[in-house]
Amino acid sequence: MPAHPNLQHFRTTDFWFADGNIILLVQDVAFKVHRGQLVRHSDIFHDMFSLPQPVADMVDGCPWVQLHDDPGDVLHLLRALYDGLYFTKPTSGDFCAVSAVLRLSTKYLIEHLRLRCLVRLEADWPTTLGGWDSREHQVTAGTRYCPREQFPHPILVVQLCQELGLDNILPSALYDLSRYGPRKIAAGATTVPALLSRRSRAIALADPIDPKSVIVRLDLPDLQAVFRGREHGQRFLAAFIEQELSGRSISENCANQHHANGHYCRESYYFIMLNLLRAVGGIATGRDADPLFSLLQAVEMLSRTDFSDGTRHCGLKICASCKEDFSLAVAKARQDAWEQIPTWFGLQAKGLPSTSVSTRMEWEPIQA
Repeated sequence: MPAHPNLQHFRTTDFWFADGNIILLVQDVAFKVHRGQLVRHSDIFHDMFSLPQPVADMVDGCPWVQLHDDPGDVLHLLRALYDGLYFTKPTSGDFCAVSAVLRLSTKYLIEHLRLRCLVRLEADWPTTLGGWDSREHQVTAGTRYCPREQFPHPILVVQLCQELGLDNILPSALYDLSRYGPRKIAAGATTVPALLSRRSRAIALADPIDPKSVIVRLDLPDLQAVFRGREHGQRFLAAFIEQELSGRSISENCANQHHANGHYCRESYYFIMLNLLRAVGGIATGRDADPLFSLLQAVEMLSRTDFSDGTRHCGLKICASCKEDFSLAVAKARQDAWEQIPTWFGLQAKGLPSTSVSTRMEWEPIQA
């Protein structure tokens, strides 16, 4: 048992209740809370508080325990236990509470809070292609793409996944990160210390511009994995262009096949190919390392009417049958890409029970 604590050496928060009957000491912060509230939700706390304590060793008339956790994490856990864990309008700032509560609800076996955090993380970092498309739609306002307003920097999520074994969420977080340019990926994430996982704290550097912030960078193996995944994604898109667009045949039912052997449809394929090549080559602005988005854009081009022929706005002159054939090819390619994402980043199926709320495959690093 540690030496008898002196409350004068501790800071307190709003979780210091006059009728509290247990004191939690966490580094230099003390919380006076209710034993029943903690025991009701956690067998770990039940066992911890069941140990008898001499009356002479009381603090402020209450038994006390020392927790070896982050005080900020404990504060978020207590808020969740007393007030609930609710998010009216999801923002990137929610990650501080979600990660803290998930970390401690996992440690202290508070299952209902753990599941609530996992549901939120899976909504932000989906495990299905449909979920990913919904996520991307949510953060796109017209032509403005603003994911960081709703989701935290993916480096923080990657490191939380590695700390807690959230293997199902890891592929989409790595994919999200790989869409940054190489220099930005290597530069890391600027954040406040409260958002850092334990793993992050070990490799965080002070931000020379903002002393209140820190810069978190991936370690070398993870950085290499992200760069390899980024390259695999670009190769996948390049292979799609070669196999599905370069010299693509017209549909058997092509409505334009009697006009210069389907010239309008072939010309449309060529036009789509040129635009996808811009994405692979990094010429396109913004999301040029995002094969899922680039393939989706290829399908959207089929219905756009804002192209110019030099004198007026128009659409592609591709027929309905060729549109359908190409749309099916893109849909299959996007599903194939989604299923391959874990292997792009050096992950392979383990076939173990999922850490996710739903039952899906887990992944582990491929050994070199």
